[in-house]
Amino acid sequence: MDRLASFGNDPFDKPPCRGCSSYLTEPYIKCAECGPSPFLLCLQCFTKGFEYKKHESDHKYEIMTSDFPVLEPGWTAQEEMALLEAVMDCGFGNCWQTEKYVVCSNPNVNIPYFSDITATDDPPRPTFDSVLSRDMAGYMPARADFMEEFDNYAEWDLKDIDFVDDDSDILRALKLSVVDIYHSRLKERQRRKKVIRDHGLINLRKFQMLERCYPKEVQELYDVMRRFARVVGPIEHDKFIESHALEFELRREIRRLQEYRKAGIKSFCSAKVYERVKRMREDERRKRTMLCDVLQYIQDGRACQQWLTCNRRAGRRSAPPLNLTGLPGTEKLNEREKELCQVVRLVPGAYLEYKQALLNECRRQGGLRLAQARALIKIDVNKTRKIYDFLIKEGYITKA
Repeated sequence: MDRLASFGNDPFDKPPCRGCSSYLTEPYIKCAECGPSPFLLCLQCFTKGFEYKKHESDHKYEIMTSDFPVLEPGWTAQEEMALLEAVMDCGFGNCWQTEKYVVCSNPNVNIPYFSDITATDDPPRPTFDSVLSRDMAGYMPARADFMEEFDNYAEWDLKDIDFVDDDSDILRALKLSVVDIYHSRLKERQRRKKVIRDHGLINLRKFQMLERCYPKEVQELYDVMRRFARVVGPIEHDKFIESHALEFELRREIRRLQEYRKAGIKSFCSAKVYERVKRMREDERRKRTMLCDVLQYIQDGRACQQWLTCNRRAGRRSAPPLNLTGLPGTEKLNEREKELCQVVRLVPGAYLEYKQALLNECRRQGGLRLAQARALIKIDVNKTRKIYDFLIKEGYITKA
C-alpha cells in the first residue's frame, strides 16, 4: 500500500466516491488497475466490495492519505499543503494573516513559530513622516520593508514584459535576460537590507549613542571601519571594535603604570596620593599662569577688563559640532547649510522644515522680520537668530 498526497485540504476539490457519490475524506481508496481517470472509493464502499463496470473488488489498490511527515517530523503532508495554500492566498512573508488562515482552515494545524510572533506585542508602526519614522529611516517593522527601498524603481523595467507563444528565440532570450537582471537587483536590495538589520543600523540615533560610549580614538576607528562592516558579520565586526577599544584602554593603563614607576611609586595606595598631588600641582600652575597674565595687563584697566571677559567666555564649555553622518535629510543640504546645522546643533530634517516655513511666510508678506521668525519657530531664540541671519545672507528671504 502506498501513501500519496491528496488533492487538497478542501473536500470539494476531490472527486466524489464512485460508489455512494459522497465527498471523499482521508483516508480513501484508489484503484491501481483502473484508469486513466482515477477510480476512487470511500472506505465504506471499499469494505462492501463495490464493483462497477471494469472495476472488480480484487483489484490492487492504494490508500490515499497525507497523514505522514514530508520535511519536518512534527508536520504532516496535509499541514504542509495547508501552509502552502495559505502562503499563496495571503502572500509570502505575511505571517500574521497566514497563521490565521491556516488555523481557521484547519484547526488541527499547530504553528509554533507564527504563534510565538502573534503572542507578542505588535511591532511599532510609526506614522508617515513622524519623528520615529525619520529616526528609523522609513523602516516598517510589521512588513520588514522600507518606505523607499534601495533601487526603488527596479520593477519598472519589468512591468511591460509579457511572454507569449509566438516570441522569437532572440526576443525570448532578451526577456529572460531582463528578468535575470531584475533578480540580481532584488538580491542586492535584500543584501543591503540584511546588512542594515544584522548590524542594528535601523535606529540610527540608538546606534550613534552606542558609538559615543567609546573614547574619541576608538570612535574615529569605528567611523573608518564602518564601511567594511558589510563584508563581515555583525558579531565579528563588534568583536573587532571591542578588541581595539580594549587595546586602547590597556595602552593607556600601561602608560599610567609607567608614569608611576618613573616617579618611584610601588603601591596603589601611593598612586592615589600621587594623583591627588598631581591635580593640586596642575591647579596651582594654572592659577600662576592666570596671575602672570593679569599682572601683565594690570596697568591698563580697559585691557584688564577685556582679559577677564575673554577668560570668562573661555571657561564656558561650548557644545561640540553636531555629527550629521547618516541623519535623514543631510543629502538635501549644501555645504554652507551643513556647516550651519553642525554649529547650531540642529538636525537637517528640522532645519528644512523651519526653512520652508520662513520661506512661505516671506513670500506671503513680501518680507520677514526677526520677531516674526521667532514667533513662527518655537525654538531657542539664539538658534532662530542664526537661521534668520543665514537665510538673509544667502538670499533665501528678505527683511521686511
